[in-house]
Amino acid sequence: MTHSEKAAQFFSEGYNCSQSVVLAYCDELKLDKELALRLSSSFGGGMGRLREVCGAVSGMFMVAGILHGYSEPTDKAAKDNHYKLIQELATEFKNKHSSYICKELLRVSGKESHISSPRTAEYYKTRPCVKFVITACEILDKHFFN
Repeated sequence: MTHSEKAAQFFSEGYNCSQSVVLAYCDELKLDKELALRLSSSFGGGMGRLREVCGAVSGMFMVAGILHGYSEPTDKAAKDNHYKLIQELATEFKNKHSSYICKELLRVSGKESHISSPRTAEYYKTRPCVKFVITACEILDKHFFN
């Protein structure tokens, strides 16, 4: 099963968009599933349903950081290179979907209630989020797993 397929399946099981992307890479990253779920849980709904940066994009950034992030605060070259990579990933996502901002992707006005939407058949029919989860994984695979 591909990372995109795994992430789509996780999303259909009720995980948020960010969790779905990060979970799809747990095996390769040797990342504890519980830790991955907790770490990425805040980023669903464009950061706690604030409808800011898409959770799938945030998940993509987390995976990229684990793979190629920097850890030494004085290593300016590593920091700059990592930020360049993150901007490239964001641009690829934006080129495909015209934005990486949740409210623009979902065509909603902005911050919504903190109450999450029930995951019903109707929810899955009307939310395009699974395609964003898939795109995030396709971009990660292109950069790191091909």
